[in-house]
Amino acid sequence: MADKPKTIDDYLAAVSDDQRAALEQLRKIIRAEAPDAEECISYQTPAFRQKKMLVGFGASPKHCAFYLMSSTIVAAYQDELKGYDTSTGTIRFQPDKPLSEALVRKLVQARIAENGG
Repeated sequence: MADKPKTIDDYLAAVSDDQRAALEQLRKIIRAEAPDAEECISYQTPAFRQKKMLVGFGASPKHCAFYLMSSTIVAAYQDELKGYDTSTGTIRFQPDKPLSEALVRKLVQARIAENGG
């Protein structure tokens, strides 16, 4: 990314078409589940803030990522995350194999609850 993105739209404009499609879908689900969350750029990646940092997402040359910013939530959903590459607070996925809408909804709701509503 040549210039630092100022908005999520700026960020998405700079990624590949397949990654953009996957991340736009993720964004849509997050916005539906957390309508009071504010979109922002944090550490040069798209994020949502609701009282505290809620979730974020991004793209790298080899994958897309959903940042839960919570090792507790990743651990709690480890069975549902089988098949995805996970680490502390992060789920990595291929653009052509995105996370299911139902799973994203559960994860966002879990983060909202963890952040105190």
